[in-house]
Amino acid sequence: MSDTPTYPVDARNRVKRRHDRGFYDHATVHGLLDAAALCHVSYVIDGLPYCTPTLFWREDTTLYWHGSSASRMLRNLSDGQPACLTVTHLDSLVLARCGFNHSADYRSVMAFGQARLVTDPAEKRRALVMMVDRFFPHRTGGLRASTEQEIKATAVVSMEIERASAKIRAKGVADDEEDYALPIHAERLPVHTVIGAPEPCPRRLPGVERSADLAAYREGRPLEDALREAYAAAYG
Repeated sequence: MSDTPTYPVDARNRVKRRHDRGFYDHATVHGLLDAAALCHVSYVIDGLPYCTPTLFWREDTTLYWHGSSASRMLRNLSDGQPACLTVTHLDSLVLARCGFNHSADYRSVMAFGQARLVTDPAEKRRALVMMVDRFFPHRTGGLRASTEQEIKATAVVSMEIERASAKIRAKGVADDEEDYALPIHAERLPVHTVIGAPEPCPRRLPGVERSADLAAYREGRPLEDALREAYAAAYG
């Protein structure tokens, strides 16, 4: 029996098609979550489906995200609400020799749990610090402190991951064997999200320089590498 920490697998999170692409271990799931900044969170409220894109972060097996305290969806999470949080890394577009075999290489995660509003004042303040420092370690300490009104206007949601699955396709062109003899061009188009050149605020005061703590976010670097480095710096 493996000692690798793994999320429980049942009908809710088991990869139904192409079982070989499914992963449930913490290392794979958490690695893909930590390499992403934007997620989509889905809920059903009053019988209607909603899906919200938002920044998020992870602490062990708990996920956090934030939004406006005026949000109807977030207000409905006071007593807990089943939710599904997803992230996707698109790695390539794949052109095959028939339409059926056109595809994409990707890495994705679906995480399930009960989304709840963070109401404890101390936990909420700490979470609002990590909302920034998870992406930009130690930055909050050098910023203007948030006002009570700003804190009140921001809602924080947490979700303990009860079930999760990662699904990875890294196959490139995969035609039917007989189709390789066809005179049809096929290829894999790699897709990368990279950091562009920083654009300082035009109203930045003279003498204010870019902090060395932002060195991870340098032009031309893959965003997911910078996010992983930032996560490691923030959480050790």
